[in-house]
Amino acid sequence: LKAESPRTKHHAQPMAEKSCSFLIHFDKGEPPNINEIKANLASHDIEMKVAAMKKIILLILNGEKLPQLLMSIIQNVMTEKDHTLKKLVLLYWEIVDKKSPDGKLLPEMILVCNSLLNDLNHPNEYIRGATLRCICKLKEPELLEPLLPSIRNNLENRHAYVKRNAIFALYSIYKEFDSLCPDAPEHIYKMLQTETDPTCKRNAFLMLCHTSQEKSVEYLHSVLEQVSSYADIIQFVVIDLIRRVCRTNPADKSKFLRSILSLLESESPAVQFESAGALVALSSSTHAIKAAASTYISLLCGQSDNNIKMIVLDKLMDIKQRHSKVLHDLLLDVMRALASPNLDIRKKTLDLVIDLVSPRNIDEVISMLKKEINRTQSTEEDKGGEYRQLLIQAIHSCALKFPDVANSVVHVLMDFLGDPNVASAVDVILFVREVMETYKDLRNSILKKLIKSLNQIKSPAVFRPALWIIGEYSESMEDIDSSLACVKESLGEPPFLEQTEEVDASTDKDKQPKSYVNTTTKVLSDGTYSTQSALVVTDTRANSTSTHNPLRGLLLKGEFFLGAVIATTLLKLVLKLQDQSVSQPIKNSVEADVLLIIVSMIRLGKSSPTVQIDPNSYERMCLCIKILTEPNEFLKSVYLSECRYSFTQMLAEQQHITATSDSKPKEPNVQADDLLKIRQLRGKRGSAVEEDLEDEEVDINRATGSKEKDDSGSKLNKVFQLTGFSDPLYAEANILVHQYDIVLDVIVINQTSDTLQNVSLELATLGDLKLVERPQNYTIGPRGRTQIKANIKVSSTETGIIFGSIVYDIAGKPSAADRNVVILNDIHIDIMDYIAPATCSDIIFRSMWSEFEWENKVAVNSSITNVTEFLEHIVKSTNMKCLTPRSSLEGDCGFLAANLYAKSVFGEDALANVCIEKQADNKLTGYIRIRSKTQGIALSLGDKISTKQRSLVE
Repeated sequence: LKAESPRTKHHAQPMAEKSCSFLIHFDKGEPPNINEIKANLASHDIEMKVAAMKKIILLILNGEKLPQLLMSIIQNVMTEKDHTLKKLVLLYWEIVDKKSPDGKLLPEMILVCNSLLNDLNHPNEYIRGATLRCICKLKEPELLEPLLPSIRNNLENRHAYVKRNAIFALYSIYKEFDSLCPDAPEHIYKMLQTETDPTCKRNAFLMLCHTSQEKSVEYLHSVLEQVSSYADIIQFVVIDLIRRVCRTNPADKSKFLRSILSLLESESPAVQFESAGALVALSSSTHAIKAAASTYISLLCGQSDNNIKMIVLDKLMDIKQRHSKVLHDLLLDVMRALASPNLDIRKKTLDLVIDLVSPRNIDEVISMLKKEINRTQSTEEDKGGEYRQLLIQAIHSCALKFPDVANSVVHVLMDFLGDPNVASAVDVILFVREVMETYKDLRNSILKKLIKSLNQIKSPAVFRPALWIIGEYSESMEDIDSSLACVKESLGEPPFLEQTEEVDASTDKDKQPKSYVNTTTKVLSDGTYSTQSALVVTDTRANSTSTHNPLRGLLLKGEFFLGAVIATTLLKLVLKLQDQSVSQPIKNSVEADVLLIIVSMIRLGKSSPTVQIDPNSYERMCLCIKILTEPNEFLKSVYLSECRYSFTQMLAEQQHITATSDSKPKEPNVQADDLLKIRQLRGKRGSAVEEDLEDEEVDINRATGSKEKDDSGSKLNKVFQLTGFSDPLYAEANILVHQYDIVLDVIVINQTSDTLQNVSLELATLGDLKLVERPQNYTIGPRGRTQIKANIKVSSTETGIIFGSIVYDIAGKPSAADRNVVILNDIHIDIMDYIAPATCSDIIFRSMWSEFEWENKVAVNSSITNVTEFLEHIVKSTNMKCLTPRSSLEGDCGFLAANLYAKSVFGEDALANVCIEKQADNKLTGYIRIRSKTQGIALSLGDKISTKQRSLVE
């Protein structure tokens, strides 16, 4: 690139770059009629003047200049006494251009200054206060200097509204132009000594904190004992000042911390919250942290707003990260938050409780959790089943961390095997299955309880693990006999087909389906009423069967996968019975009964008119019949030994994963080669500012979603060329993606020898993207450049498209009817910027998989020949997490099935199932199925996978 000479190098200046004190949305529509507005301003009707002023303010806020109306407003509106009109005029002075293009103050501003001066001395307090509020927004020293004496006089006004606005007016002037009033802090300090109004006192103290910290500390020392009796608005400023002072002067920390401790007992919950936060930030002593945590807990249990509860729980989570031992003694107080009816608060509270549970408090925690479970059963509350599931999961987690409590909770939880909420019942039976394998001394009592509770179970998802437990852990003759009797009782007498199709109508008339007409009233779209009748058929046979024989009822509904589990359970019981010292006729009789049951289930599956048996269940039942009729020692060892061994290995791996995640070393907050920051070696003013900026930077990073570590290489990957090299304007954009918005940093270069005026970047979006700013006009000199930023809001995880153009005029040339336009290349927003890997249990994954209605099926088409390598490629391409354990994917069998899961920043869930097989020619075939609740994320992930596959093939 050639170096530009100073003569040819120009910097672009935005034409509308100015401060703005307020924003109002307004669609301009047709161009404004200046003559009509002038006529309304000159009218004697106040309402017409008010309407005209409102329209002028809206037009100026949305880019119009309207300099020709300035004198009309001065002549016809500025002298009016109507308060509404006065307020609108003051708003107009805030936003109107007060300087000419050469940067000098307009001569008309002399009249404006005189008007403001008159209003500052107006007998009405509202006019004075509103004028002082307006002066806070003015940035022209020539306009402000004549007003200073009147502003100072208003500091002594008897009315608090005038006085507090006068303080802020003086503060804004001193902050921008301290040379106009160098003695302002001293004046405010003297005023603070005698002031009694809380709002004025707060404003004066706030100004003193930001303009003269020494004076503010001096005043604080004089009233330190009285701070607890001040109004809450003053206490907020005191807390902020103490945080600043304790960073600059650590020697005074003990004195100020006593004051903050007293503010923990303030009547204002907001002051309590801020005081607790300041205490945690400034002190690490156990006493201070415990006092802050107790304050947070009282706010958690005492406030009714759910948002406050969630914020307080986040604060307690932060304390747990650094001072977990302090919270151990307060754990039972934290659990009082479970009284909240909100499920999210309960879930977050239980997560905190599980992390804080220790050997000292485990018994109390388990006791309270059991009380909560009993309470959910006795009271009918909204989402009671889901809350009960959370409690069961919490007890399960506690039992894993402290095995001694399993004995006290497992029998209580087994009462919920018939819970209407299937998810909680499944959690219970899985917990029981784990306890049965881990605690051998509890097996006998748990098995007896399970056999008694079998008929209470309603869901096939609960029946399957329960039957597996019965078949696997029935060892003694008594247990085998009880298990066989219980399963037969739940199934009823075979054959099963006879009671569904071969019922004699003459002898079983009471069991025939009954019908009745159900009549309802509907409201039509035009508001009229109509009657709708429907014939409802009820089958009393199915209801009675489901009540007395639950397994039979599920089989009649087509649950043949459960039938395969029944067959396997009965097979295991028969194989174990053969090793018992029982007479051969009894063994043969039991074996014959089991064969009859399995054959009856197969016959039902083959002959059922509604649901046919699936091939997999049919094969498993046939295998059970073959093993019973043709005994095989190898298959017998597989059923009686290998199944238990596989389950033991799975539990061991789960425990290993949990232990590994818990013992994973945390990343250090400070690196060894980081710069040492020593407060004592810094300037007093600079230290406080830097420390505040560090604290604010953390909050800003959390709010914007930006990461601490920034890779310059990743930035270059986000640069998009928007125009061609031969276009008059060359543009390229750097895309910065935060959680909920996108920032386009566009560089525009003028490649011509002309000055381009009214250069405007006009963008449009497709998808769930929304522009939040109006385009500004820029002027770019020959060979010059400018940088334009555009903010775009994102409302969902969907691949969006940004398109648009750059329009401009050429200086010195007559403007044509159509402006010059450069069309921009489209920018496709990547879905990978919004989703992150996440984890969930297998039960939750299956539940979401069956619930989500949008599915995208992508065929495998890749040059990769290894199934594991292909899975890793998909995981990396989609930014999802593989939920299937790595041990299940080991080996080289040529077949792979895995579940993937991710969560978007908007809380959307993305599920994927990868099922691939290696063919004889080493090519991979199969499908990747993606499911989500919304269509956008399913389509976007599918497109992403297809694109990555095409790139590999090419």
